[in-house]
Amino acid sequence: MMKLILDTDAKSLTLEDAGTVKTLDLYSREAFEAISRQWVRVGWNQKYQYTFSWMGRPVIQLPEDMVRMQEVIFSLKPDVIIETGVAHGGSLIFYSSLCKAMEKGRIVGIDIEIRPHNRAAIEAHPLSDRITLIEGSSTAPEIVAQVKGLVKPGETVLVILDSDHSYAHVADELEAYADLVTPGSYIVATDGIMYDLADVPRGTADWTTNNPTFAARDFAEKHAEFVIEQPAWPFNESSLGENITHWPGAWLKRV
Repeated sequence: MMKLILDTDAKSLTLEDAGTVKTLDLYSREAFEAISRQWVRVGWNQKYQYTFSWMGRPVIQLPEDMVRMQEVIFSLKPDVIIETGVAHGGSLIFYSSLCKAMEKGRIVGIDIEIRPHNRAAIEAHPLSDRITLIEGSSTAPEIVAQVKGLVKPGETVLVILDSDHSYAHVADELEAYADLVTPGSYIVATDGIMYDLADVPRGTADWTTNNPTFAARDFAEKHAEFVIEQPAWPFNESSLGENITHWPGAWLKRV
């Protein structure tokens, strides 16, 4: 376990870990990264990500991840965005709003259960015209086939995995949908931050290995056509280079 001692008078951050002590300039990049890690952990436990909406629909995402996804979507301008996991539909509406602004793209959302009130709200939304909802297990062969049938030859495809976050399920989703991903695009295994949350009050002990980050890592080791690569920031006037994220090691780029 790590202990952080923040001293605003001395403008320092002291890290105590496994018997070693390191003191940093409080306003340094390294201090920012250490504090950010703990901020993410505490914020996740406090359900900070459950406090946002996008154009009227709840969206259970860290805003930093949404902005980074926006950067990727604008750069790629995909024809199809496929997302497993629908929940309240906020992320589908978010992607649809970006597609409308770019005048390009459509969204396919898949969930094992789309609750009637969520379906009704999504379908009644003014941005629903770009969204196709599919109910069923994202790894069931008939559902995978249905999704693939909605993609036309030559289309640019981005895939986002945000359903069951167990290692086994994410591994199965990666195998099921990776061949849809266009060279230069991504399949994103979200919420791998679980591996760093096993010891927080709302965490679960087996998350140290049972998580999307490890599933993505092992998938990349078996599939040379994919590399784990955080998308480059299109704008950066800082010394920083790492995302504040719930999705560490999530971005599998097809090369």
